[in-house]
Amino acid sequence: MENRKTSEKRVVLTKVDSVQLSYLLPSPQVKGTISVEEALTHRRSHRSYLKDAISAEDLSQILWAAYGITKPSSVYIQTSGDLRTAPSAGAMYPLELYVLIGNVTDLESGVYKYIPKGHKIIRTINRDIRRELSAAALNQEMISTAPACLFYSAVFSRNTQRYGTRGREKYVCMDLGHSAQNVYLQAEALNLGTCAIGAFNDVAVKEVIRLPEEEEPLLIMPVGKYNVGSEL
Repeated sequence: MENRKTSEKRVVLTKVDSVQLSYLLPSPQVKGTISVEEALTHRRSHRSYLKDAISAEDLSQILWAAYGITKPSSVYIQTSGDLRTAPSAGAMYPLELYVLIGNVTDLESGVYKYIPKGHKIIRTINRDIRRELSAAALNQEMISTAPACLFYSAVFSRNTQRYGTRGREKYVCMDLGHSAQNVYLQAEALNLGTCAIGAFNDVAVKEVIRLPEEEEPLLIMPVGKYNVGSEL
């Protein structure tokens, strides 16, 4: 991505209460140094990560690429509104996005929910649970070693109330694919790696993340600097 001026760095910590924290994330960049074609050519799944921290700016960029708002909109007043980086059937936006932070500069460890409106994250669990999530995901070590992990869930009712069974069985998965590919391409543009993980125990994962009853777990994507040769 293009160089960011020091004056543009914006990581603002606000304490909501004695337990919950929220961060206003650095503003995303809309121009980079590699083309979409280059990112597509070099995109790979990486399964081995370095211990190095990633920056809050890079995490911010990846969250925005995944599900960030690109244009405020009142066209779809029956939905979540606001156009995003990833398309959604009927603009229903059934996905919820969390990030497990273990080693990100300027940000405290824990589980955070990404809030596209305002481009911020709010802490839902105030400790590092990467190892617990790894255990719930069939002991896939990359989850516990990556400095951050994105986690997707879905509120299926947002789609089924309009599209019925088709909304649940087809459209939510399409939405997830759009967003996850954005993460892959943005990570590549930042010289970071990721890997889409769908193998896990749903009940255990839901308990570890403390998901609300209406949310169902979908996908885990560790993010970090990777060991060369770890790609597939």
